Formats: sequence, C-alpha cells, structure tokens
Amino acid sequence: MMRAMILAAGYGKRMRPLTDRTPKPLLRAGGRRLIDWHIERLRAAGITELVINTGWLGEQIEQALGDGSAAGVRIRYSREGTPLETAGGIRRALALLGDEPFLVVNADIWTDHDPARLPRAPEGMAHLVLVDNPGHNADGDFYLGADGRVQEEGEPRHTFSGIGVYRPELFAGLPDGEEAPLGPLLRRAMAEGAVSGELYRGRWFDIGTPERLEELDTLLGETNGE
Repeated sequence: MMRAMILAAGYGKRMRPLTDRTPKPLLRAGGRRLIDWHIERLRAAGITELVINTGWLGEQIEQALGDGSAAGVRIRYSREGTPLETAGGIRRALALLGDEPFLVVNADIWTDHDPARLPRAPEGMAHLVLVDNPGHNADGDFYLGADGRVQEEGEPRHTFSGIGVYRPELFAGLPDGEEAPLGPLLRRAMAEGAVSGELYRGRWFDIGTPERLEELDTLLGETNGE
C-alpha cells in the first residue's frame, strides 16, 4: 500500500502575522483547514497511511489531527523540532515511510489534482507534477521533455507543484537531522535522466502569502455557492 507524506514543518514566515500563533497547515480556506483538503484527497485516492512532519507549532497539528481515525486515515508524525527543509524532513521520516516509493505533497498548496492518477512507482528516482507558471514564479523551475523526462534546462519551463512520488533511495545518502533542500537532489537525478514528470493544468494554488490565502478562500467560497 502506498504511503504519503504531507510536509507541514515550515515556519510560514511569509504568512505572518497569521502564522505567529497558528501553523500554516491549520489556516483555513473554504471553511476548512488547508491540511484537511490534502487528507481528504489522499483518502479518496485510497492512500490512508500518512506521515506528517512537524516543526513550528507542531504540537497544534498533532492536537488537531490526532491519529487520523476521525478522517479515515492513519497518521504518524515525524517531529523535527527545528525544520530540516524538504529533503532533510523526508530523510528524517524514511523509517516511517518504508522501503517502497511514496508520495509527498506540500501542506501549503491547494489543488484539485487527483493523487490516484500518479504512478505508484517512478521509472527512475522521482516523478514530479508540474504546473503552468504562476505570476510569482514566472520563469518556472524545470523543463518537461516530450519523452516525459524532467530536466533543469529547456523551454518552456514549468513550476514544480510540490507534489511528487519518490524512491527512498533518493534520500538515503543524506545525514539524518541535517537541513537539506530538495532541489540539489532532484537536479542530480535529472542529470542522470532519472526524473519523470507530468504537466497538470487543473486548479493549483501556492498559498505563500495572506493575500493568496484570501484569494483561495474567495474562490472556494464561490465554488461552494456561498
């Protein structure tokens, strides 16, 4: 059974003052906490074994979600204390994620992408979901070739959505407990042709500022007929 990790350990500095007392994953849009949208979509896709990493105000996340039974999932927590960045956080959680490929999603995005459409195992080391570039990342991150491989260079470039499927081997060489960004690992794997991808053109929001959270809240309210 595929497991999923929700990245929820960041400080949410760009969201201040909203995150001074509330961790970003517990902020609300469309009447629900951001992290609840992810949990529901994962459960609907049949992914019920979840790992959530915590850092800043992480005890609030554990208190809010518990063991996940109320949402029909099983949640285990990878506690970081000081956030370890994306790759460092995943490395810390490997013992909980197991030996098989796993899905990772950033808690601070919102999307209607269906996790069930993702491959259960990437052909190489990683499979990334890319999206059209938003205004705040107009230059994009990576190039998706006609062969389905993701590369650092090429045109047109697209934005990494914060959704990916990874093999644990990608992270195994990192020291546990050290901060490590994801980008360098991905770029090394791309250079070896070991990263595949897909372009998703549905709804996707990077909730990086209070203004974007308000925009998403308005959209979801309209969608729900409020």
